[in-house]
Amino acid sequence: MSNSCRTAPRIALLAALLGAISLAWSFETAAAQAPKPKKVKAAKDSTDTLPKKFKPSKLFKSEAPFEMTLTGNFKKLRREKSGTTVWHPVTVAYADSAGKPVEIPLRARTRGIWRLKNCDFPPLRLNFTSKTTKGTQFDDLDEPKLVSFCRSGGNGEQWLLQEYQLYRIYALLTPISHQTRLLRVTYMDSATAKPEFTRLAFMVDDPRRMGERLGGRIFARKGAGPDDVDPAQAATMFLFQYMIGNTDFSVSGLHNAELVQMPNGEISPVAYDFDFSGAVNATYATSDPSLRIKTVRQRQFRGYCAIKTQYPAAIALFQAKKNEIYALYSDAIGALMDKGVVRETLEYFDDFYKDVKTQKDFERNLFGDCTQAS
Repeated sequence: MSNSCRTAPRIALLAALLGAISLAWSFETAAAQAPKPKKVKAAKDSTDTLPKKFKPSKLFKSEAPFEMTLTGNFKKLRREKSGTTVWHPVTVAYADSAGKPVEIPLRARTRGIWRLKNCDFPPLRLNFTSKTTKGTQFDDLDEPKLVSFCRSGGNGEQWLLQEYQLYRIYALLTPISHQTRLLRVTYMDSATAKPEFTRLAFMVDDPRRMGERLGGRIFARKGAGPDDVDPAQAATMFLFQYMIGNTDFSVSGLHNAELVQMPNGEISPVAYDFDFSGAVNATYATSDPSLRIKTVRQRQFRGYCAIKTQYPAAIALFQAKKNEIYALYSDAIGALMDKGVVRETLEYFDDFYKDVKTQKDFERNLFGDCTQAS
């Protein structure tokens, strides 16, 4: 913890807005008093994309699990553990609303770091083309991620559902987030023409498409600090990571985080990949030994100290969305989850809300660990 956090006087904004019984923060006041981010010019490199008129994909217009078959040489894909950019031919097939079969040729490659080397089935990046997807459910998708199960047995699908739920929560809190869709995928091996297994998975829109949806562009440069990002959006993202018990990210290092430059020039961080979070609680997940926590179920706040005036408004947002967040675990998607997992997750979230219940709790649990860079 920095000296500035230890010696900083009580924040005037909090003193004015935190009531004696509960935190009653004002969004307008917090935003008005927040420090203005620096206007950082976008880098002119190959990963920056110019905004254009956005056409949403049909796939993300529903939350019902989408049934599809993915056919490819999975033996070859499983052998690739280095995250290379070698694309392999695959096909996606599904039945349309009239029951007519639709088959789409595309390409796939492996991606990721830990999951690529340690999971039973590798995470994939898909590559669609507009010529083959026009008029289908996959129109205007480009290069989305396919998040598959990590482990074949045990709680593998429960962990996947847990992570999918966290994407849904994040989308409830802010539109500056990825679109997702739950899938039920039959994996067909092209070498044997036989199905290997059918598992739940989910698709995540690619960064470029997300930027276009928001009217902005991906800002693919490392080194962003508290003065470079939209403080309100950053506070929401950092608080979300604390809520789900995720410390496996770095905004400045672009690790499990992306930056989107919005039309007004502000740069907003976007979180993704939550399988190492305490809310998922996968048996393979471990915490960084450089942190004070020993397990992923323990929380450690990794938000910027410099934007502390923004956290009251962010907490007010989480309080306002609490019922909607909890309702995700009792809807049709939540019904797919084990009841014990749902109960443990909501109890875990209860602990988060206790951590930010009062001003004293808030300052101890968040400012005790806040950082100048993450």
